[in-house]
Amino acid sequence: MIELSVCHKYRDFEAIKYIYLQKKHTEMKRLTLILAAMLISLAPMQSRNSLTVHNTRIPVIVDRPFNLLSEIRIDAAQGSELEFIDLSIKGIDPEAVRNIKVMYTGTMSAMHSRTSSFIMKEKARDVAGGQTVWCDPSFATESGMAGRFTEGETFRIACHKELYPGKNHFYISMEINGRKIKDLSREFLLEIKGIGIDGTIMKPGTDFKEDGWGDHHLGVNVRQSGDDGVHSYRIPGLATSSKGTLLAIYDIRYNSSFDLQADIDIGLSRSTDGGHSWEKMRVVMDMGEWAGLPQAQNGIGDPAILVDRNTGEIFIVALWTAGIGNDRAWLNVGQGMSPYETGQLMMSSSKDDGRTWSEPRNITSMVKDPDWFITLQGPGKGITMEDGTLVFAFQHVDAQRVPWAGMIYSRDHGRTWETHKICPAMETTEAQVVEIEPGTLMLNMRNNLRTGRRVFTTSDMGRSWQKHESDCMLTEPVCMASLIKVKGEENITGEDLLLFSNPATDKGRFNMTIKASLDGGRTWLENDSILLDEESGWGYSCLSMIDRETVGILYESSTGHMTFQAVKLTDFIRTLRIKDNL
Repeated sequence: MIELSVCHKYRDFEAIKYIYLQKKHTEMKRLTLILAAMLISLAPMQSRNSLTVHNTRIPVIVDRPFNLLSEIRIDAAQGSELEFIDLSIKGIDPEAVRNIKVMYTGTMSAMHSRTSSFIMKEKARDVAGGQTVWCDPSFATESGMAGRFTEGETFRIACHKELYPGKNHFYISMEINGRKIKDLSREFLLEIKGIGIDGTIMKPGTDFKEDGWGDHHLGVNVRQSGDDGVHSYRIPGLATSSKGTLLAIYDIRYNSSFDLQADIDIGLSRSTDGGHSWEKMRVVMDMGEWAGLPQAQNGIGDPAILVDRNTGEIFIVALWTAGIGNDRAWLNVGQGMSPYETGQLMMSSSKDDGRTWSEPRNITSMVKDPDWFITLQGPGKGITMEDGTLVFAFQHVDAQRVPWAGMIYSRDHGRTWETHKICPAMETTEAQVVEIEPGTLMLNMRNNLRTGRRVFTTSDMGRSWQKHESDCMLTEPVCMASLIKVKGEENITGEDLLLFSNPATDKGRFNMTIKASLDGGRTWLENDSILLDEESGWGYSCLSMIDRETVGILYESSTGHMTFQAVKLTDFIRTLRIKDNL
């Protein structure tokens, strides 16, 4: 009985062992199948192509062979091919489009700000003066070009470009015939409808995501590096004459992009058709070889322009420096009053709508204190007040070498000029002035302390100043900016507007933006703004109204030295409803 019991127990143990081993085998088999399935599912993912698209916000320059509208990055598997790109374009006459191309830039991003390459960035900012590398055809190869297309309909650009395993960068380029553009301010829309890779059409929103903007804005390069053999054009000013002529002024920096002291003159370009075309450049201020010194020792720069709204006379004021070698004038001019000691404030004027200009006259003795070091204008533009007073923003470095902003003004149509107490905001320089209400001036200033734009007002022509509630509200990267007042009866909205432009960032000079304030500068709503250029440039700008509907901006862009764009007020002032009869 004992042996039988043992045998029963042995048989039970073997049965349990068998069941256990069978179960374990089944689980292992199941696990193996799961792992195999996972590996099978992962295999195509590892070899699958992926792509991203960035729709740029960069001015599309008319008559320029290459413009970047969309950047495409393809993360390619071995043996992949970009077969085609399907596009749709709305808002522009196909007859105005000379060509649409797909450009290949290799394994480096086309947009220079998206690479860490120092050489690429420096070439874009200095040597080419803001004319980005990706607009230089020597840095890209053509991978496809579109034929004729119909507005709003999908068309295809065949590419058949073998892809390098890894990251491949392309961009969509468009060349615009400026003579075929009727409305420079009209935006257009480019949409990528599909991208064909290895026999598969990849669709936006499903197979790839897009960022940025699909809408694009046209621009005109008034001046760019190499024009008339000049290295660089800098420091824009823009005004609209009493006859509606656009007057663009700037530094002509012949040999480099450096500030004074250098061989620099003041240039002017005129447009009588709202900025579509510009006349040949005029040199309007040139100090020659004064005191036996060469041109490079008699530079004149940093101009500001003003139109007397009562007489029609146009004034330009600029800083002339004599001597000081090639040292920077801002740091090296001295105290005193004579050209042998310190910088001089020079003024020229035109009475024939900017066609001809007077010889520069010296107004330094009218506005400078002998104890101050350098004294100069805005730059940018000045204004005519309601009572006819002419006003320029102003800056100086005091006896303790601290910079301050203020203003100079004339009550006799520019014959004599004076100043009062400087604005009590220390470490402020390049400023703009507007009359926010009759008799009250607002001074908007560059802030070297990096806490945002300084804003003060005065109701007694600078005898006393008050800090404005928007002081330090507007973001800036320590850069010149533009500010203009547009009366309600002079614009389509019917509301008094303040318009402001600058690189809207606190570091670097990118994101050139126009903003509007509907309450005298107390608030600047994000909704009432428009981004014109997301890429880096030198960042100076100047605004002027073209007509009741359109504001013009001349600025140092990522694609040119003096880029002009026209923008409809209704394209970015969104908190107002336009009156039915307008």
